[in-house]
Amino acid sequence: MQTLTYQALKINQNTPTTIQDVLVVEAPLQININNEPYTVVMRTPDNDKELIIGLLYAEDIYKNKTPLQLNIVEKQNEINTIINVSIPLNLLGKGYLNKRTLLSVSSCGICGKKELKDLKVNGKKICETITFSSNILHDMISKMNFFQHTFKSSGGSHAAALFNKKHEFLTLKEDIGRHNAVDKVIGDLQIKNYLTQANFLIVSGRVSYEIISKAFIAKIPVIIAVSACSSLAVDFAKEFGICLIGFTRENKMTIYSNPSLVKTEIVDV
Repeated sequence: MQTLTYQALKINQNTPTTIQDVLVVEAPLQININNEPYTVVMRTPDNDKELIIGLLYAEDIYKNKTPLQLNIVEKQNEINTIINVSIPLNLLGKGYLNKRTLLSVSSCGICGKKELKDLKVNGKKICETITFSSNILHDMISKMNFFQHTFKSSGGSHAAALFNKKHEFLTLKEDIGRHNAVDKVIGDLQIKNYLTQANFLIVSGRVSYEIISKAFIAKIPVIIAVSACSSLAVDFAKEFGICLIGFTRENKMTIYSNPSLVKTEIVDV
């Protein structure tokens, strides 16, 4: 269930009209690990399995390819859900030690971090050598827009899409949270064992730290955003070896890191 219809009063040029408006659903998902509460995520209740698998992967809790057992513990009103994930203790990653203790709201993917040091992401810098045309980026965004069905009906959801080196579409998911949509596409490809094929991450909104960190852990070398990028996102993209591009719309773009990968006339930044 991605949308619900509500009665509202619309005023256009001072003329009130009663309408039936379609809104994107925002509802809590409690994730338990081995029957102990881990976090509560505010999400759009669709593709919960993909969201959980992607979140556990991006948080360095479970990156093994062996399928996990997910059981619904409780479901309220079809949208408020508690799901337990059973993970062998010897397969729990380091990220599990940094347990979230707060609600993770739909606008923020790091709400449950305990300390500043928990923002640090470790790993080898991505050394990607592929180059690509700037024109192909707009083609990929057009394809992403085509599949944004929830956004078309509600205007309230974000989307994330993944493409391979040949710019071929792999997956797209929508959610009220930007980082949730990213978790969903990562989880989708992890379930399908295609995650290593992902080279381009397209996001419908802005890019901040948490999306950079998720892409880095998934080893996705290029991130293209329709909207802005934060200062910390640019700093970490440069450190991680990610090509970060923002404001990609109407045949324009702003390249913040690794501009040498893009075949176009640009000024180095």
